[in-house]
Amino acid sequence: MTGRAPLRQAAAGIIIAILAVLVLAADQFTKYLAIENLPPEEPVHVIGDFLIFYLIRNSGAAFSLGENVTWVFTIALAVVAVVIVWLAATRVKSRLWAVALGLLLGGVLGNLTDRLFREPGFAVGHVVDFINTPWLMPAIYNVADIFIVSMMIAIALLVLAGPHLDGTRPRKEDDKAKDAAADGTAEPGARSSDTDGTDAPAGASGSQD
Repeated sequence: MTGRAPLRQAAAGIIIAILAVLVLAADQFTKYLAIENLPPEEPVHVIGDFLIFYLIRNSGAAFSLGENVTWVFTIALAVVAVVIVWLAATRVKSRLWAVALGLLLGGVLGNLTDRLFREPGFAVGHVVDFINTPWLMPAIYNVADIFIVSMMIAIALLVLAGPHLDGTRPRKEDDKAKDAAADGTAEPGARSSDTDGTDAPAGASGSQD
């Protein structure tokens, strides 16, 4: 096996915690700036139609789906956060997984904070959205959403081709064969032959009297 050794459990947990706190802080700070400086529901063209700030309070999910069941999204975000914390404490030893889960946890906590503590009340708060890029998507989103979407894509790639949660990598068939040969556990019946092809048992003769 090549490459760096897996992280210790505590080190992976620290990486996840630090990244989550940084993303949470960035999300809440940008939302604070948006609330303090942007007019509600009025477009502010920052770079033409490439980047527009449009401050709204979203009670639902993306594209304003589920506006009347805000508590469902609160529960979903809380469940995701708990699962990530559990993985950090019991499973994760991969650097890539630690980074991806830490950034994802920060995004989840950013929107969960809005759901829990913003108006109109606990667990039914509206998420602050203010970023609009019409060329990319019609939805209005925030910094937390950026990390949630991008890290979900990253995790999908890790599942398909990356290291395992514990830091080990998927082993190729030729690597398994080499290890089996080195351990003397190759398939029975395999035998080496001389270069001239004469691998007959001792005493056997090619001619008879």
